[in-house]
Amino acid sequence: MATYTTYDQVGKKEDVSDIITDISPLSTPMFTLMKTEKVQARVFEWQEDAIRNSSADNAIVEGADATMATLVATTMRSNTTQIMEESFQVSKTADAIATYGRAKETAHQLSKALKAIKKDVEASFVGRDQAAVTGSGSAARKMASLLNQISTAVDAGANATDPLTEAKLLTAGETAYNNGSDVNTFMIKPGDAQIVAGFAGSAGRNREIAQGKTLVNAIDLYVSPYGEYRVVLNRELATDHALLVDPSMFKTAVLRPFARTLLAATGDSDKHSIVGEYSCKHMNFGDSVKITGLS
Repeated sequence: MATYTTYDQVGKKEDVSDIITDISPLSTPMFTLMKTEKVQARVFEWQEDAIRNSSADNAIVEGADATMATLVATTMRSNTTQIMEESFQVSKTADAIATYGRAKETAHQLSKALKAIKKDVEASFVGRDQAAVTGSGSAARKMASLLNQISTAVDAGANATDPLTEAKLLTAGETAYNNGSDVNTFMIKPGDAQIVAGFAGSAGRNREIAQGKTLVNAIDLYVSPYGEYRVVLNRELATDHALLVDPSMFKTAVLRPFARTLLAATGDSDKHSIVGEYSCKHMNFGDSVKITGLS
């Protein structure tokens, strides 16, 4: 007589976890560090200025007439807002049925869409060195990225691409200091984190390791002759760049904050569109330094 097992059984109750696990990377370091500024037009402008170099020869003959300095006009900068969108469609039945891990399918998909579009903002800021695109009735306008708005650059080396080195970081730090920039954040791609961790292994350096069972092989704060730099990893950063920046000099420009619109129904479903109009602003292009040509 055959044994009746669960393989023969009909009507078994499902066992499905009520937790949905998602490990997709969500961090947006540059966007998070920047403050927000409201703009009123799709093309917005700002001015930057500079004081002349110092002179040790500033001396005049007693009783001499005044010599008028040559005045220099301010520099006008501008950027363009970029319309960003994420849309999705959910059937009415999908929202009506009982589900595991979420109360409503629309709410779940909305949460994912908002996180995804925030990553797009970060990528638009630091994911490429892109000049502004004016756009037209048939072509989308695009913002100038932050990489495009940093005019001071240090090349990683003589080759087309070279690995990051501590010497280049120090060169960038010295350049920023001489320019008058108060940089405090060293932003790198994840692949360069091991290189930065290796800075501590250079000859003649000691690491303070408390007695315990934890092995530390990371640098969160780099103290240079030109200041202290917090090391920040950014998955969205262009792989051939590293940034030494003062976050207070950068702004997120918002013409239209992200908002969800329920589109007109054309059937048995709901269409949702999330749209916002954003851009970025570097208050002075001479501030901060980018290391370019990294491998």
